[in-house]
Amino acid sequence: MTRSLLPFTQFVVKVHSRCDLACDHCYVYEHADTSWRARPKVIGDEVLAKAAERIGEHAAAHGLTVVRVVLHGGEPLLAGPDRLRRAAEEFRVALPPGCALDLRIHTNGVLLSPAFCDLFDRQDIKVGVSLDGDRAANDRHRRFADGRSSHPQVLRAVGLLRRPEYRHLYAGLLCTVDIDNDPAAVYRALAELEPPAVDFLLPHATWEQPPRRPAGRTENPYAAWLLAVYDHWEGDGRPFAVRTFDSVHRTLHGLSSLTESLGLEPAALVVLETDGTFEQADSLKTAYDGAPATGLDVFRHSLDEVARHPGMAARQSGLAGLSATCRGCPVVRSCGGGLYAHRYRADGGFDNPSVYCGDLMTLINGIADRGEPDPGAGTAPRAATDQAVPVQAVSAQAVPVQAGEPAVPVGLTDRQLGQLARGHGDADTVRALVRSQLALTRAMLAAVRGTSGLRSSAAWDLLTDLDAAAPAALDTVLGHPYARAWAARRLGGDPGAGLGRLAELAGAAAVRAGRGDAVAVPVREGALHLPTLGRLTLAGGGEALVTGTGDGFTVRTAGGEVLTLGAGHRDPRWEPVRLVRPAGGWTLALEDTDPQRDSHQWPVGDRLDEAELHAWTGALREAVELLDRDLPAYAQGLRTGLTTVTPLRPGPSGRDVSAAARQAFGAVGIARPATAPTLALLLAHEFQHVKLGAVLDLLDLYDPADTAQYDAPWRPDPRPIEGLLQGTYAHLAVTAFWGTRTAIYDGLPGTAAEHARAQFALWRGYTAEAVERLAGSGSLTPVGLRFADGMRETVGPWLDVALPKAAEDAARQARQARRPAAPTG
Repeated sequence: MTRSLLPFTQFVVKVHSRCDLACDHCYVYEHADTSWRARPKVIGDEVLAKAAERIGEHAAAHGLTVVRVVLHGGEPLLAGPDRLRRAAEEFRVALPPGCALDLRIHTNGVLLSPAFCDLFDRQDIKVGVSLDGDRAANDRHRRFADGRSSHPQVLRAVGLLRRPEYRHLYAGLLCTVDIDNDPAAVYRALAELEPPAVDFLLPHATWEQPPRRPAGRTENPYAAWLLAVYDHWEGDGRPFAVRTFDSVHRTLHGLSSLTESLGLEPAALVVLETDGTFEQADSLKTAYDGAPATGLDVFRHSLDEVARHPGMAARQSGLAGLSATCRGCPVVRSCGGGLYAHRYRADGGFDNPSVYCGDLMTLINGIADRGEPDPGAGTAPRAATDQAVPVQAVSAQAVPVQAGEPAVPVGLTDRQLGQLARGHGDADTVRALVRSQLALTRAMLAAVRGTSGLRSSAAWDLLTDLDAAAPAALDTVLGHPYARAWAARRLGGDPGAGLGRLAELAGAAAVRAGRGDAVAVPVREGALHLPTLGRLTLAGGGEALVTGTGDGFTVRTAGGEVLTLGAGHRDPRWEPVRLVRPAGGWTLALEDTDPQRDSHQWPVGDRLDEAELHAWTGALREAVELLDRDLPAYAQGLRTGLTTVTPLRPGPSGRDVSAAARQAFGAVGIARPATAPTLALLLAHEFQHVKLGAVLDLLDLYDPADTAQYDAPWRPDPRPIEGLLQGTYAHLAVTAFWGTRTAIYDGLPGTAAEHARAQFALWRGYTAEAVERLAGSGSLTPVGLRFADGMRETVGPWLDVALPKAAEDAARQARQARRPAAPTG
């Protein structure tokens, strides 16, 4: 029977075959394989061009939506900036429409410089760095040929990646385990560098060259070392992704592994050497000389031919490809036989358990015994929609990753996580949330394409083209809150979420790019919509051709009418999105045109007339001034992440209403209240929901299997665990607002002062009680408990504020009635 072909999705491209360090544990130069000696030092233009062509044709033939290319070595920075730029350009241009490039480089960091980082920023290349811990640990193996330490240079490189202008390039750290190093010291040294992810690798070994097991140590010292690290990581609330630990969690609950070294998922990786030959995984170099060779090359063989190589098939055969010992093992679905190379024995080939068999079993059982209630464990992004969307459709971890390369989602540093846990978040922290949400929106659009059977369409092709040619224009459109809201509805099966929205997004991006691209945009219910720009009222239906002109755009209707808009051209049928600049250069969109804005729980308002627009503009300016003055810990993040205010209709009897939408990051819906202070309160309150929603897309804070209902002190009805968490988090800002009002009125008489004190007493009590209910629920993950601790830390000082008895009495009466006067979560 012919084996069905599994396409490659990750390509490790050796751009330089030599290294400037002499690490004694390196599998390329220090193990059995010596093929590097005969290879060119630098990959040539012809090899690069042909490799890009092969990857492009492979992606097109198999309908791949994303491929990962890892620039590797040796030390890839030795190839120089021109060669690396050429590689990035070749691979990007060769991919077919609809296939995204995830481009990375893995380096020892010695040569990393601002010039390289600027290049990687322009070419969107993420950077992983090898580092084995503190100086003592790193110097044990990672030295120059003359014995000098490389540790200072590596710290300098990581310091570059931690700069705000380069932080988005920081992919993570790779650490090779050495059981002579102190696991606690190694963990702390790595954690201090605030990596998005850390990969801990077992040193490459086989049954012929087994790993060191010093006499007098525990029977499985590598498991003991990793479990010591695990305990520190768990105790810190899992501040970054660790692919080994996350994979164990996932496989214990029947989910896929995130690494080739664990689990039963088939390998989908191929290596290209500098001479153009295709090889299997680099780790095989540790088995015997020539072990990774395929005999195939980029000039004479397609990637489909490489995928049919027997060695590739052996690494893709799952349970059936394991030894009899492994197939009968109780942890086989988590272990997967370990890394393929580690099974090698001269008299039996790879038909053996891993040389780390005992360590892997001890590690897996040790993690299982410590308890892991959440199948989506770890810090990998989760599916973002409330509807049933397959995780693999949107997760950044859906692309198989080579053992040894950090698989890094857009994440949060330990410092940022601490800020958010306390309810705050400075500009840098919220920018990290913005980046993660944009990445998730992009992934959701790719999932829409995949689930809708779209192999190609004019709109999708244009979006793909603009992604390469005008990424800022596309990011502006995809960053619009209601782009994701539509994708979530579409993936959730909403029949009203038609594919015409792709054309609307493409049309808006084309206008912003101003390259002269034309796209057919549907006319629906008498209007043509361009997200972030506005709507054009047109009679009839069908499509209209939108063309960006650089200083505006034209619209050619189905009836042949041509409208020119922008650059001084006006038409009463065109209703642009109005922008408000409340203070300090911050721009907010008052969104009253986008049909997807009905994502909030309250009805949206109609188009604002001029009088109402002026009223909103003035109220927002006053509200922002108040937030900057009285709630700076909340205002900075709000300025960074809030892009859109959607006017809502007033609530029943004119009640003030507001809402955030879980699938519309960056937007809040508000019915304009009578006073600017109330608007400030509503903005701060709702943006808490926005922030927490983004955090929940990155981290599991609670057990999703928890179906219990919990008493929320501010509501008469019980709430699910996420509802209680959302309300508590939002009410941190509510309590802070009333706390500042109380301080402003300190010692003053009057109704306003009495009201502020009573509200402060009410909400500090509500919030403190809710924090303890969350902490005692038994449903929070370790990261969730860190959030409970952070919220408790914020609430604590409020409880120490002495208030008049009248304020406490008023709060007590309100609690008894359960009719809070301020917004509720």
